[in-house]
Formats: sequence, structure tokens, C-alpha cells
Amino acid sequence: MSAANPQTSFDPLPGMGAIPHAHGVAFRVWAPHADQVSVIGSFNDWQAESDACVHEENGYWYADLSHAKPGDEYKFHIINGEQQLQRIDPYAKIVTNSVGSGVIPALDLFEPPENQFQMPAWNDLVIYELHIGTFNTEEGKVGTFDSAIERLPHLKALGINAVELMPIAEFAGDYSWGYNPAHPYAIESAYGGADGFKRFLTAAHEAGIAVIVDVVYNHFGPSDISLWQFDGWSENDKGGIYFYNDWRSTTPWGDTRPDYGRGEVRQYIFDNAMMWLGDYHADGLRYDMTLYIRSVEADAQDLIAEGFSLLQWINSEVQIRHPGKITIAEDLQNSAELTLAKEHGGANFSSQWDAGFVHPIREVLIEGDDANRSMHAVRDALLNQYNNDAFQRVVYTESHDEVANGKQRLVSEIDPSEKPNRYAIKRSTLGAALVLTAPGIPMLLQGQEFLRDQWFRDDRPIDWQRAEEYADITTMYRDLINLRLNRAGNSAGLSGQHTSVYHVNDNDKLIAMHRSKEGGAGDDVIVVFNFTEGRKENYVIGLPQGGEWKLRFNSDATLYNEEMDETPSGDITASEEGKDGLGYSAPITIGAYACLIYSQDK
Repeated sequence: MSAANPQTSFDPLPGMGAIPHAHGVAFRVWAPHADQVSVIGSFNDWQAESDACVHEENGYWYADLSHAKPGDEYKFHIINGEQQLQRIDPYAKIVTNSVGSGVIPALDLFEPPENQFQMPAWNDLVIYELHIGTFNTEEGKVGTFDSAIERLPHLKALGINAVELMPIAEFAGDYSWGYNPAHPYAIESAYGGADGFKRFLTAAHEAGIAVIVDVVYNHFGPSDISLWQFDGWSENDKGGIYFYNDWRSTTPWGDTRPDYGRGEVRQYIFDNAMMWLGDYHADGLRYDMTLYIRSVEADAQDLIAEGFSLLQWINSEVQIRHPGKITIAEDLQNSAELTLAKEHGGANFSSQWDAGFVHPIREVLIEGDDANRSMHAVRDALLNQYNNDAFQRVVYTESHDEVANGKQRLVSEIDPSEKPNRYAIKRSTLGAALVLTAPGIPMLLQGQEFLRDQWFRDDRPIDWQRAEEYADITTMYRDLINLRLNRAGNSAGLSGQHTSVYHVNDNDKLIAMHRSKEGGAGDDVIVVFNFTEGRKENYVIGLPQGGEWKLRFNSDATLYNEEMDETPSGDITASEEGKDGLGYSAPITIGAYACLIYSQDK
């Protein structure tokens, strides 16, 4: 304890990092190999001898300073033998930048929201993956939370009720996808930091939009990370106390895998997850590539049991502490154990990105030769599910990963021209119809609703002029989302558990699907897809009920784009002649590469 600036005499406060209170600021840090730790900052002219910490048990160090206050910058000064290290607080909620200093947060940083937001049920979610840095800005500038708020009315009008933010934890530099977290507790300063995120969250909730935060726990950094050899100790020249220091450290992003077997590191990651949901009041978490949390080299032979148990612990506590909030895994191994309940040995995620949907569906849509499109692959993709729950998967044709690293937006994969041709427009929107009618939680990638082209880059902003050029395509997406969410009261089955792909014609490349919740008029939905050129007239399909079936959607209508064919599809009347194992049938007319959606009035 420093004689020049004695600590306050209050009992030690709970918590980690900088802990502001009515009489000053307390600080706690974990540095088990340190010989001495002190707090340095703007409040003591960055002098290491001014404010020493007291050594608590188990490698923790604590100080309570009456002369520190919110807004002051600070770091920890660590002495380990001959090493003298200055480190940014691992729990810093605010940093000046990724290589700067921590900033003591305000007492009311985590004040409760004025209005309690009720997240939609998972079977009613429509997710929009959003990158703050490119969502709403101009060339040469980084987008911010405030600039993103300006486009929330667009998302609300589209029908989106959840955004999934690509990682917003502080990263190196200003341009990034976000999957290189330097400071997991601080929010990216270039985006607007903690205050900007709170404004965005409040505005999204006021618009009826949930906010899901993408978190990266499979590695940290690899650059600008004060966690690296934090207290001066390491083995094998690896990362020190926060990381594995053996062969388990290796990831595709450097030797920066956290040590999931060490209690303090587990707590660090657990507390981070709880911060997003409990302190900031976000509505869910999407975990980046959990495969590298539960295994070393994406190899079933090199499993990391403690990584899997960490996932179980966090997800189970989320269900207890924050019921109704969602956890989503990106694992992409079609593994049912990710979304299996913990008591049955699973990781207890709510849902997972579904490789069993996106890969075969993209392949079918990109294929240039109609003869090579497999309707059996489409059927299997539509019916893929985990643990007999349709909503334990997130379905999509575009994500940041699917449209980068050598791959492009779906419309550009079909036609790389700046102005896409008829085939690109028809087949990419056929993909949208598949996503928004398939069993699962549908997800779009920012700009998909107005044919954003090329590939995803963190320095290439969304072109909102294209939104004006393809406003009719956006209308198509809106109409599909309205049906998906049963806004008119006649398509409840699209958010139901029950799916039958009952008509599969691989010769004529046509599929018909029956979706239902409870069944009956206003619930049963029939969706028909034509995956080939040329209309089909008087094509008979089976129907589950007699009477009139209203055409609710026709993707071939020219109101959606002038490249559409305006094939004269319409309402149909079911006869009592059975077909496809159903008791009724009717002939339809469907256009090339088109989707028709039918249901009955209540």
C-alpha cells in the first residue's frame, strides 16, 4: 500500500477490472506470477510507485483509490522479476483504442433500460446479419452504431425482428470483420464504444428488433492483445496465463486459444457472455466457430473436453439467468450434440448455423445446367433438423463466411456482372423463398434484400443506391417475411414444426412442400419450387384439404422485377382425386425458377 496515496479503508468490493463507486474506484486484476502490481493512470501521472495493489489470494491483486474517477485512463503496472510490464485491464469496458489505455467507466454504464423488450419466440425470428463497419457509411469511412441506427426503419419495414451483429469487441485498427478481438470486454471505439452500442440497442428495441451479439471465444487477437503473457509468465514461448501453453494453443488464427481448463480463464469468458446479456441487455449470443473450442484442429481425435464443458456451463446459465434469450453455435459439422440439452450430454445451444442447408442449396442454385440440379439434395436440405426440433437450426444462403474467401454473393456467383441477368435474379430470389419458407430460423445477410453483389469486405460499404434500384426485390423479401411471420393470419404453418416434402420430381426439377403448425385452414401452407427454365402448366400436385387454395405469393410476378415472366398462376380448387399420398389435388401453373405459396382462408 502506498504511503503517499493511501487506499480507502472500505472492505474490498466484488468484481474485476475497474469498479467505480461513490467514494472512488476499486481495481482488481488476476496476475498470479507478479511480484508486485500497481495501478497507473491519468489520476497519478502514470507513476508506478504511487498506487500499489494488495496481494489477495489465488493470484488476485486489489486497490481502492479515492482519487480515481470515471473517465480517467488507467493501466496495470506489473513487476515480474526484472520484467516491468504495462497492461490494459483484461476486463476494461472502455479503451481509448486497441493499443491505448483503459478508461474507468461511469457508475451508470450498465443502468437498466427504460423499456423492457420482449424477444420474439425463436420460431418467429427473422435474423439479419449486420456488420456495423459497412452497414451504413461511405467509402473511406467506418460505419458506427449511430449511422446504423439511421437504417433501422428500413429493417423494420422489411419485417426483420432480430439483427445479428458481427463482433463488436475492440479489435486491432478500425477496419475488421471483428473476429480478431483484442479486448473482449471493450466495445470497438471506432464504432462508438459502449455508449454508442447502448444507443443502438435502445433504438433497435424501440423498433421491435432484437440484438444478437457475435462473440469470439475460440481464440483472442492475434494482435494487440494485452492478455498475451499478461503477467510475464509463459511456457514454450506461448501466451501465458490466459492461453494454453502447449500443442492445444494452435488455432487457424495463431497460438491464441484460451485455456478452457483454467478456472480463472473459464470465469473470464463466462463473465463476458453474461456482460452482453445481463449488463448490456442484448438478446442473444452467436458463438464464432465452436468447432475450435471443442477440438484442436477440427479433428474428432483431438477433442478439448473442457472447451465443451465451458459451452455447456455458459449456455445452461443463460437459460437460467436469461430465459428467452438465444444462443447460436457456428459449428458447421451437422452435429446434433451442439443443440442437445446438457442433461443429455449436449452443449445446450438454442440453435446452430446449418451447413446441411446452406451448402447444398447454394450448390443447386449456382449450378448452370438444370439437368444437374438434384431435387433429392433440396429435399434433404429442407428436412435436415436436429433433435426433432425444426428451430434448432439457422437457415441461410448468404453469411459473411459464405460470400468471402473466394466465394461471392449468390447473385454474383450466378452472374458476376454488375447488373445481374435474369437467371441471377430469378435463382437468387428462389433461394430467398427457400430460406424464408424452410423449417428453421431464417437469416439474411445485409444487402441481400436488394441484390448486394460481389463479395463481403470490411472496407466496402453497402451501396444504398442499389436499394433504390432494386426496391422491388426488397418488396419481394418483405412479402416473404410477412408470410413467414403470418402477418395476414393465413400462413401460420410457416412457423410450425411440421414439414413434409411430399412431391419430389427430379426429372422436371420440381418440389412441393407442406408446412403446418396445428393444421387446417389458415395454417396449412403449400410451397412449390420450380428449379428449371420454362413454365409448367396444368401440373398436378397433392393437397391436404379440399376447397379453394389462395395464391399468396408468386416470385415470377413482374411487380418484383422486370426480368420476371409474369406467368399467369392463380388460385386453385382442390378436387377429391388423391395425389402424392394426400387426399386431394389440383393443377397449377408455375413459371421458370419460381416459387408459389398457397394457403386457405380461415
